[in-house]
Amino acid sequence: MLKIAITGSLSSGKSTVSKIISKKRYPVFDADAEVKNFYKDYNSIKAIKNKFRIKGNRNIKVLVKEKLQKKIIKLKDIEKMIHPYVRKNMRKFIKKNTNKNVLVFEIPLLVESKLTKFFDITIFVHSSKKVRIKRFIKKGGDYKIFSLLDKRQMNYKIKSKFCQHVIVNNSSINVLKKKVYNIIE
Repeated sequence: MLKIAITGSLSSGKSTVSKIISKKRYPVFDADAEVKNFYKDYNSIKAIKNKFRIKGNRNIKVLVKEKLQKKIIKLKDIEKMIHPYVRKNMRKFIKKNTNKNVLVFEIPLLVESKLTKFFDITIFVHSSKKVRIKRFIKKGGDYKIFSLLDKRQMNYKIKSKFCQHVIVNNSSINVLKKKVYNIIE
């Protein structure tokens, strides 16, 4: 089984690269989707409310974002809850797909989490900060949240050294596809 990991900066195009590589033939593990599931999971919501003394029934993810922006909660503290959840589901994904030839993993904090050794191929997707901010805001994101999350990620010059392939994604989808196909070949 070939395990391909795609990582990169916030809003750099990791999901698009994952889709191009998988071509809907190979299963994709999306760490960001698992984070969304974490915020919907009853036990996770309960744990967050207990740990950070959150009351009420508002959307827990919205409440956490507000507390992060106000610096009431530290990003590292919430990550200590999220990362084990994501890793557990990644192991389940691998176990469920043991009969597949290729598995694709989209993991934004791959290098920061010291997970590169678990993959056969690692691809780093990079875009300029200006392009990434524009994409993030276009998807409904907030500049403050972008800044907070972007600071958590390792500098791209350092991070890219841990990956076998680097794709610069500042252009069109067609240019991106050509770059991905060059790596596949």
